[in-house]
Amino acid sequence: MARRFLMIVAGLVVLVVVAAFGYRLFEQRLMRTALVPTISFESAKSPPSGPKGYADAGMWIARPDIANNPALWTPAGYRPAALPVASVFFIHPTSFLERSQWNAPLDDTDSQVRARLFVRSQASAFNGIGAIWAPKYRQATFGAFLTTQEDARKALDFAYRDIVDAYEEFLREAPSNSPIILAAHSQGSLHLARLLGERVAGSAEADRIAAAYVVGWPISVTADLPALGLPPCETPQQSGCILSWQAFSEPADPKMITNVYNASTSASGIRRAGTPMLCVNPLTGRLGGDAPASANRGTLVPNAKLTDGRLRTPGVPARCDPHGFLLIGDDSPKLGPYVLPGNNYHVYDYALFWANIRADAELRLARFLTR
Repeated sequence: MARRFLMIVAGLVVLVVVAAFGYRLFEQRLMRTALVPTISFESAKSPPSGPKGYADAGMWIARPDIANNPALWTPAGYRPAALPVASVFFIHPTSFLERSQWNAPLDDTDSQVRARLFVRSQASAFNGIGAIWAPKYRQATFGAFLTTQEDARKALDFAYRDIVDAYEEFLREAPSNSPIILAAHSQGSLHLARLLGERVAGSAEADRIAAAYVVGWPISVTADLPALGLPPCETPQQSGCILSWQAFSEPADPKMITNVYNASTSASGIRRAGTPMLCVNPLTGRLGGDAPASANRGTLVPNAKLTDGRLRTPGVPARCDPHGFLLIGDDSPKLGPYVLPGNNYHVYDYALFWANIRADAELRLARFLTR
């Protein structure tokens, strides 16, 4: 399994190149023409999940009882837990790039290969403490993020319904007394934030949440966070809280994100313009603040042939700026040529801090168990 890990970089080439132009030309007709579906949402053909739904093990990229589980990958020096204590629900980021339909079919080979690679590189950070459940879902295509069409909203709503169904099955099948870790990235974090606000907050299992890692998606501290049912993680000893960050090297130019963010509103209609984004520093586990490179326990980097990965120490430093972006200094790490415009390290939000995320989850779970 480890042999193919950093093929994720190769698998992301198309995604990142597309994303780079997407950020640069967000409002340009050319990008919409290239990536936004022209058919109506109603005519999109997505296969159903089948009569068994998420009770079918084939509907999952990772779960404890399937073979060739990509979430069990680890770099040298690490191993998955022999007896996992927590149950981890992980939602992968966008891996479907086609404009032929608004939502990814579950039998689309290319997007499923990329999704497995995401689970391998990101969800694996949690396999030291938990059994990982990562559902396949009929994700919205990348082009849905390049338009304000109503069809795009319908595509995201459609994808979210799959996430809710998967989460309900996760609750039925995971041990009923186990602590829960929720984690996601990018489109996955968009759905996770919605799940927190609409399904988890105030629920019977809310008290089982040891931590929620809502990474790579902006969360307004004032407009979004109060509705999510969990407080921000202010210290590394805190459990039952939310972590979020978006990584940039310096000089950072995040205007492609802030332009869209400032024009948006929360689910409850509160404007996000001018509000700070949640930034929990993954090197310290604290709300805001900074940490030197020596605090980084290991950044995940590829070998020259993209056949394996290793942890490099020390990794990058990190500090939360006043707007809520996580800045990693001006010595850009050589993780691959797939950095987005504005020095946006979005693709590497997990890889930059892989070992610290693992340690953070272990500590928060330990604190949760002693509450």
